[in-house]
Amino acid sequence: MKDITISPDITIRVAMELLDKTAEKILLVVDDKKKLIGALTDGDIRRHILKDQDMSKSIEPAYNKAPFFVYQEDIDLRKIKKIFSRYKLSLIPVLDKNRSVVDYLTLENVFGKEKRIEKKKILAPVVIMAGGKGTRLKPFTNVLPKPLMPVGGKTIIDHIIDRFREHGIKDYFLTVNYMSRIIKVFFEEKNPDYKIGFADETEPRGTAGSLNLLKDSLTTPFFVSNCDIIVEADYADIYEFHTKGRYDITMVAATKQFHIPYGVCELDDNGRLGDIKEKPEYNFLVNTGFYVLNPKILEMIPDDEVFHMTHLMEKIKGNNGTVGVYPISENSWIDVGQWDEYKKALKIMGNI
Repeated sequence: MKDITISPDITIRVAMELLDKTAEKILLVVDDKKKLIGALTDGDIRRHILKDQDMSKSIEPAYNKAPFFVYQEDIDLRKIKKIFSRYKLSLIPVLDKNRSVVDYLTLENVFGKEKRIEKKKILAPVVIMAGGKGTRLKPFTNVLPKPLMPVGGKTIIDHIIDRFREHGIKDYFLTVNYMSRIIKVFFEEKNPDYKIGFADETEPRGTAGSLNLLKDSLTTPFFVSNCDIIVEADYADIYEFHTKGRYDITMVAATKQFHIPYGVCELDDNGRLGDIKEKPEYNFLVNTGFYVLNPKILEMIPDDEVFHMTHLMEKIKGNNGTVGVYPISENSWIDVGQWDEYKKALKIMGNI
């Protein structure tokens, strides 16, 4: 059995790193005698982060204290199949008579490979913001538009679209400006089995301004993605989070940890040293450039004006609207528009 057991004393950040490494996407919390005391999923961590952003704390308040399990001697595959199907589980731990974890069951080893968890279908269009000049990737983007930069044998935009296609999405819109003709020719030659439309910016209009060009084409909540990011997450869960929360816009945010390699001084009101923190670490949630928006808010975007997503969110809040935040782990987001991250993407995708 691959060890997916963890101690209740580990931190939220460590748990996120472990979840990123396991295909099962669930960790079993055990005591020092390997007895099962809980289970932890990325959903549990996400809900905890929204309440408390301090990822240096233990997982104790975050994990599920009453997970499904089955005793080793009571395994009945017929009943197990019913439990998997009824409760939409991905894993069930197997315990011995002392409640120690000895194994676990997954959909695949109960039903066979044909019963792998399928991506939930989403009925929503996608807008990809592909009009930028890709300044951070020069000189390559002097001759090739950023969306067509190769990553692991495919273009960046193919990687983005493929992740949405796993959820059955067939309607895509690209906002284009810089080298727009090259992008259009690429899709003409590709002749994809999905619908692709274009919104032409006559001049740069910011990270939200060009959405105004599509307001007559978007009538249901829709995804927006920058053209230089790769997000590994459950897109159906993001969409459900948005709709169930009744948000006007949902921003996907990645956890980021910054380590200061010095002693940081904190001053009191008189300018004297109050405290000094030795090599502190700070945790933040940062904007990934991936969103879900309600179509009605497009009316808030002005015509012929540079207007960013930050402006739109401020305007929504100023009109008593709501902005949701969906946290993901740092390793679930790659900003391919930066050279260091681009090289990281090449390694992950097996290009080097």
